[in-house]
Parts: sequence; C-alpha cells; structure tokens
Amino acid sequence: MKRTYVDANVLIAAFQGDEDTSRRAMEVLDDPRRKLVISGYLRLEVLPKPSFHRRQDEVEFMNTILENAAENIPSNPDLTTSAINLASRYDLTPIDALHAGAAVTAGVDELVTMEKPTKPLCRVTEVKVVSLHSSAMGSR
Repeated sequence: MKRTYVDANVLIAAFQGDEDTSRRAMEVLDDPRRKLVISGYLRLEVLPKPSFHRRQDEVEFMNTILENAAENIPSNPDLTTSAINLASRYDLTPIDALHAGAAVTAGVDELVTMEKPTKPLCRVTEVKVVSLHSSAMGSR
C-alpha cells in the first residue's frame, strides 16, 4: 500500500475541476492501492469556503474523503519546524510548507498535488512530489 498525502487542490479539483482534471484527481482518491494521509491543515483549506457559501454538496464530498482517510497527521512542534525549514529552503507558501511538513514528518511515500511542476512545492526533495497538473501528464 502506498501512503499518499494529498494536497488540498487535489480534493478541490476532484469536486470542481473540468472532466479531465476531476478524473485525474479521482483516480488518486479512489485508488485501492493507496492509503490517503491527511492533516488538519487539509481540513482547514477545503472546508471553510464551501461551508461559508452553503455549498452543502461540496462540504459532504470533502468530509467523505477526509473521514475515510487512513491517517490524520496531528500538528506538533516537529512538523512546524519542518514546515519552516522547507518554506525557507524552497520559498513555499505557508500552507504548502505545512502540507509538505506533514508529509515529510509522516514519512509518506508521496505527496500528490495539482500544482504545475515548475512551482516551488514540486521542487521539494524531502518527499516524492507527484504533480497531476496537465502539463506534467505528458511526461508520464
């Protein structure tokens, strides 16, 4: 079983993306050979906006994915330190640094994102980062 930490944009793409983008995201989320690994940071990124805008179907979709995840990585000082170091090394946004820090701290097999391969998150080497962005798919 491959332990996969998913970036928020994978969940958002699965629900809101065009047909091809949604399909690529759902292939990861529904893959029986993967154990999904999440964190509170993922919850923070995918739940408040649809909740605020009363998009109940989106909230239910997100909650279903989150509740069925195999692991939930808790926040802790080591994760925060890892995130700060990663942000400093790769010029990551704070939330991307927290996701990468959670993935590294948890020792997952991969972090899957919809980011373009040229974005800072995809340059992180402490964990294997897999981009599902359409520009990355031609190289597979």
